[in-house]
Amino acid sequence: MAEKSSIMAEKLNTIRAGVLGSNDGILTVVGVLFSVGAATTNQFTILLAGLADLLACALSMASGEYASVSSQSDAQKVVVVAEKKRIKEHPDQVQQDIYQFYYEQGLSVVTANKIAYELMNKAPLATIIKVKYDMTLGHYVSPWSAAFSSLICAALGGILPLAAMYFAPVNWQFLATIGATVIAVALTGFLSAKLGQGLPKRAIIRNIIIGLVTIAIHYGIGKLF
Repeated sequence: MAEKSSIMAEKLNTIRAGVLGSNDGILTVVGVLFSVGAATTNQFTILLAGLADLLACALSMASGEYASVSSQSDAQKVVVVAEKKRIKEHPDQVQQDIYQFYYEQGLSVVTANKIAYELMNKAPLATIIKVKYDMTLGHYVSPWSAAFSSLICAALGGILPLAAMYFAPVNWQFLATIGATVIAVALTGFLSAKLGQGLPKRAIIRNIIIGLVTIAIHYGIGKLF
């Protein structure tokens, strides 16, 4: 059961990285498209700027996720080392922590003490990191899966407004890009709300507003220059 919980947490972390990467890919690319598109009508220039930003955003998101999750993984490993040392030097304290955990779950003093004693003799390290940190021994968050998920999703998210801007007729390219952006950020808002057990409607509206504000700001900057 603990292993399944750890695997599920790993999958959720990968999905989280993908959703965030996708949202950033959409907003950064559409921002560049509107700022450049407001300054010039040259389709090649717009495409080149969009592609350059798409690549930069995807790599930036991937490297950021890798660094962040690597730090989290390192922290988990440090915890394991610390608890291993504590088991060796202060086993009575570790057993007391295990006892306290089960006692707070509603078990009697006798039962909690018996479970703590048995677990200290069978699997002390796995038990203490589970009850104290909700971790599974040997299962650490993977920076590579988070980085790869963020890279791919940022690229896919950024492609949507880029394709709308480039392939739509010139007279309709801005409206088409706005439409593609609204649909894309609404989807990421819905997914992030579901993932975080939040309110989908609120998340969708918030993402759409942020997307439209991003477009307005960058379009205004493009018009200034």
